[in-house]
Amino acid sequence: MTLLATALLILMALEHVWILVLEMFLWTKPLGLKTFRQSREAAEASRVLAANQGLYNGFLAAGLAWGALSGERPVQLFFVVCVLIAGIYGGLTAKKSILVIQGLPALITLLVLLSLG
Repeated sequence: MTLLATALLILMALEHVWILVLEMFLWTKPLGLKTFRQSREAAEASRVLAANQGLYNGFLAAGLAWGALSGERPVQLFFVVCVLIAGIYGGLTAKKSILVIQGLPALITLLVLLSLG
């Protein structure tokens, strides 16, 4: 079960690195425009805000990776709960799909971590 938890933490970290790339570097590029379903004008107007969001996702990725590599449960739990809260908030305020894309992996990982005792 510990191997499963570590794998889930690493997958979550990779997901947040990908979100960082999308928000910081691809926001106004065709893939970013398609992913976030927005016009070039809207993307240009929100470019700085998106880069800021991307940076925060990078911090989440770093914390998840730290937890996975260190094996420190408090670190793992803290960052997984942060992602879960962000996923719930994003799903309720921005796009419902965030609940599935970000919130569901965090919930599953949290349940696995809690089952380890």
